Amino acid sequence: MRKPLLALSVLAGVVVTAAAPAAAAPTDSTVVTFAIGTANLEIFAPHSVNLGSTFAGTPIQGAIGPVQVVDARAALTATWVATVSSTEFSTGTGSAAETIPPALIEYWSGPLVSSTGSGTFVPGQPTQADAVTLSVPRTAFSKTSGSGNNSATWNPTIRVNVPATVVAGTYSATVTHSVA
Repeated sequence: MRKPLLALSVLAGVVVTAAAPAAAAPTDSTVVTFAIGTANLEIFAPHSVNLGSTFAGTPIQGAIGPVQVVDARAALTATWVATVSSTEFSTGTGSAAETIPPALIEYWSGPLVSSTGSGTFVPGQPTQADAVTLSVPRTAFSKTSGSGNNSATWNPTIRVNVPATVVAGTYSATVTHSVA
């Protein structure tokens, strides 16, 4: 009777061997990285604009043309503020110069004309009723929330309240838009 017991033991050994898990293959991991580059925060405005002509004591106004902020910083918090300021309008030179101070220059950004990216874009002065003087730098436009690359374009208007006491001539000033 020993033969059947031996055969049963051999068969059980085969079954046990077949049921054992296979050895796992060796593994290794690779960490893969890449970088997202950043660019600049820039602002673009027309190089010059001619408002036309008027008479002493009569205001003159017109659109400056499209002003655009391009934010290519790819920032997690992509907020910015664009400001506007102006020099005095002047004509002539030296002691013969005639000026119109920035306190007589009004500005309003108007609404957003176009935008890209996500977030909240806020006009500084959405309507003519919101116009501000440029006696001090003013907020022209801002982006208060959002992330990633974005852009905003607006078409501001400027009004010069020409005093009745100015002399005839061609007046010029520099209106500066900046962004930070």
